[in-house]
Amino acid sequence: MCFLRRPGAPASWIWWRMLRQGLRRGLQSFCHRLGLCVSRHPVFFLTVPAVLTITFGLSALNRFQPEGDLERLVAPSHSLAKIERSLASSLFPLDQSKSQLYSDLHTPGRYGRVILLSPPGDNILLQAEGILQTHRAVLEMKDGRNSFIGHQLGGVVEVPNSKDQRVKSARAIQITYYLQTYGSATQDLIGEKWENEFCKLMRKLQEEHQDLQLYSLASFSLWRDFHKTSILARSKVLVSLVLILTTATLSSSMKDCLRSKPFLGLLGVLTVCISIITAAGIFFITDGKYNSTLLGIPFFAMGHGTKGVFELLSGWRRTKENLPFKDRIADAYSDVMVTYTMTSSLYFITFGMGASPFTNIEAVKVFCQNMCVSILLNYFYIFSFFGSCLVFAGQLEQNRYHSIFCCKIPSAEYLDRKPVWFQTVMSDGHQQTSHHETNPYQHHFIQHFLREHYNEWITNIYVKPFVVILYLIYASFSFMGCLQISDGVNIINLLASDSPSVSYAMVQQKYFSNYSPVIGFYVYEPLEYWNNSVQEDLRRLCSGFTAVSWVEQYYQFLKVSNISANNKSDFISVLQSSFLKKPEFQHFRNDIIFSKAGDESNIIASRLYLVARTSRDKQKEVIEVLEKLRPLSLSKSIRFIVFNPSFVFMDHYSLSVTVPVLIAGFGVLLVLILTFFLVIHPLGNFWLILSVTSIELGVLGLMTLWNVDMDCISILCLIYTLNFAIDHCAPLLYTFVLATEHTRTQCIKSSLQEHGTAILQNVTSFLIGLVPLLFVPSNLTFTLFKCLLLTGGCTLLHCFVILPVFLTFFPPSKKHHKKKKRAKRKEREEIECIEIQENPDHITTV
Repeated sequence: MCFLRRPGAPASWIWWRMLRQGLRRGLQSFCHRLGLCVSRHPVFFLTVPAVLTITFGLSALNRFQPEGDLERLVAPSHSLAKIERSLASSLFPLDQSKSQLYSDLHTPGRYGRVILLSPPGDNILLQAEGILQTHRAVLEMKDGRNSFIGHQLGGVVEVPNSKDQRVKSARAIQITYYLQTYGSATQDLIGEKWENEFCKLMRKLQEEHQDLQLYSLASFSLWRDFHKTSILARSKVLVSLVLILTTATLSSSMKDCLRSKPFLGLLGVLTVCISIITAAGIFFITDGKYNSTLLGIPFFAMGHGTKGVFELLSGWRRTKENLPFKDRIADAYSDVMVTYTMTSSLYFITFGMGASPFTNIEAVKVFCQNMCVSILLNYFYIFSFFGSCLVFAGQLEQNRYHSIFCCKIPSAEYLDRKPVWFQTVMSDGHQQTSHHETNPYQHHFIQHFLREHYNEWITNIYVKPFVVILYLIYASFSFMGCLQISDGVNIINLLASDSPSVSYAMVQQKYFSNYSPVIGFYVYEPLEYWNNSVQEDLRRLCSGFTAVSWVEQYYQFLKVSNISANNKSDFISVLQSSFLKKPEFQHFRNDIIFSKAGDESNIIASRLYLVARTSRDKQKEVIEVLEKLRPLSLSKSIRFIVFNPSFVFMDHYSLSVTVPVLIAGFGVLLVLILTFFLVIHPLGNFWLILSVTSIELGVLGLMTLWNVDMDCISILCLIYTLNFAIDHCAPLLYTFVLATEHTRTQCIKSSLQEHGTAILQNVTSFLIGLVPLLFVPSNLTFTLFKCLLLTGGCTLLHCFVILPVFLTFFPPSKKHHKKKKRAKRKEREEIECIEIQENPDHITTV
């Protein structure tokens, strides 16, 4: 092998070029040998994957178990809120105050909630009989206790000009019933049974009270409605599979009954399916628990696996037909599997980073772990199981067997004597024209459309300005959407849309969004409460909140009773002997922790309760309150923590969900930069980085404009978008930069003709398979559908519209290829002239 140095090129450039070509040829040689191995032992490579699928698939059925802890899945794994909850639990154990609502702030435990809503224009306060009947019916249930707080009146209208803010009317009322479980397994089972009975009772009471609307919620409702998505989506996933099978079969067919490969399209999709089943079996064998976010894995794996299937089919069509079928298999592998190996490696790297300890959302981590296993098995099954199927199909083609009926194709003379329908079904379709056609596979309808119509249209000079305008519009909307990204901290985004939990949350958001949840304010160190400066600091911290505070009530008691308590002994003495013994103040006993050293008592910890005024965007404002109070706990002289059970889900959620996609994007960028001067061509990597960035930002911006929040599902889709874009753009770009045609336009035509069929087949199958998700009544599947639809649409737009136009404007230049061809043609003409001069007899023979 000889490398000619270009004039003016440095020596380092020559070595880099030699290294790139050596690496590329080494990979092609390995894939060629792999293809020969598969073609020589097809039965082995067909049997091993089938045995693995049967083994692991049966184990998946026996070990299937759903995940029961929703907080573990979707709440940040490592957060300050969980530490604060542990501290609150240790200071104020739940079993020390069995009848107070506020004692349950640090752990909701088992509970039942009901919102009673009056008809429009009516006053819920006038519906006392219906409310009391509902209340008594719940109290008659065993092991239940109720608690009620004032801000659980919804849709409140106050008396005009009222100084004490008296309530004139209210539209809704919310009552909460907590159960006495305290971590006991037996009591937890009793509590679960009570919650089921509670929900049944609410449905029964709704039928009896037509003048009231009842919306119920229990502690297990969120988990039940989260898992309900998987139950609702079962039939739709099967419909998706049927649609993908049909699309793959039809798109792999031709009029030519010899070269048509409908069964290979069908078997390719089934290959991906059995690889997914095997991955599921491995997941359950390793004690994995199923959750509804894993519903996206079949669609993610199918999008990558069918790309390899269609690329192998295209690679088979590009091989020389006169070669033995084993050599054609090897050539197809050397042509396709290099790029497919690279893209599969990037899938593994990005999802592997998503499964790393840096990921703080357990659902994202579990999903990424499963995707890594699925990608590895997908790659193995494509080159083994599907490769064996391709071997058998190639053998049938070489022996001239019908691609569907597997019978010998009759000769042209025999077909001439048969009816037209028989000729149509059994005709080669190329027998009459094979003497002047270079490639019989050009008759494939997608390839014919691209070659004869689309390639000429998209490279037309009058079309290019409109494509540039289209891209500017696309970029503008994407940028506008990226500026409006919102956190998906609302867990409702993951539930079935027609579930009781969603209905309850909608009513609660509408009528009970004026106030935040009750926030526990825990002072966890001794404090001089009798000191005026401490009292002022407490008032300043609680300003802007509606506070339920023993401190304020005690100060008011001292003032009304005209008692002076300006020192420690008087303050604690009056507090214990007088204030806490009053019936109206006895409930504050559970909010103060005393310690006794000899005859002296000390207050070592206490708690207050804060309620903030909020607007409709309740969760966002609660997060702002949390972020405002926490720094004050470090800067002020009073050491305190604030906590509510909802903080576990809200705490740094935006950072937790964005970290996986940032890590995955950084991983892709790092790999592409490190291989900048090694893989195929540096400009190929440069264009790939630009294309992937454009697609990723486009999907991110457009999904935001489509009201998709940044939750764990959308983040997983963004990680997938990185890989899906590379999967489809990489072969197109690398073929373009390596093309040796005279002009960029001819190079992009050649690239589209070579890879356009596989890209269009795969993206079409992928998008058609998403359609049934529209009919699953679940917010999770709606998010999945929107994100994956944008992923497929933006990738298709770049591969067939944006890149074919922009690559004709910008580098790499093709002039040096033109000069090389001219030099070779001139050298060939000189050699022919020399031969003619040396052998003048040759002229007469010519």
